[in-house]
Amino acid sequence: MKKTLLSLGTAAMLATGLVVPMAAPASAAVVANKDAGTFISTLGEESFAVLKTGNKAAVRTKFRELLSTHFAIDAIGDRLIRRWSNQITPAQKAAYKAAIPTFIIGTYSDNLYDYSKATMKVIRTAPAGSGFNVTTVVSKPGAQPINAVWSVAQVGGAFKVTNLTVANINLAMTQAQDFDAIIQRKGFDALVAMMKARG
Repeated sequence: MKKTLLSLGTAAMLATGLVVPMAAPASAAVVANKDAGTFISTLGEESFAVLKTGNKAAVRTKFRELLSTHFAIDAIGDRLIRRWSNQITPAQKAAYKAAIPTFIIGTYSDNLYDYSKATMKVIRTAPAGSGFNVTTVVSKPGAQPINAVWSVAQVGGAFKVTNLTVANINLAMTQAQDFDAIIQRKGFDALVAMMKARG
């Protein structure tokens, strides 16, 4: 169940997309940024369209573009290892941040095709702290609809996703717990090695 929810979350997350700096892709221009709800809606439309092509190489490339352009990667990455931030070296942190995008794509991309026929609809946008929570419903043929709540904030003059909660499961918190378990058992370098291996 946990893997299914994380796969759905990543389908939604990567599909709309936890970096190596990259230039903004030309396709980013089609993603509306005038308000939080429209931002999530257009990201979803663009991304689920890529899933429908069935081209795995194209999907990985597109998701990397979306991830680097529309997600607050640094903030998300820092949150996942917050409890360890004072115990790691700058070199370890740099290696970790470089591994995040390929880790996410490598871990979940093969499961995303289960959602190639899914649709996502924005049903509500509400202020939350300094940003917004955008509630969506992800519907897949033959399955119960699932709510996904996107945390969105203005970063550098544009909206970026800062977290995602799927079926009341906070994906950042869940991933942080998984990382904590690995670090406690094997150390921080082992976490980075595992992330690179999955990328």
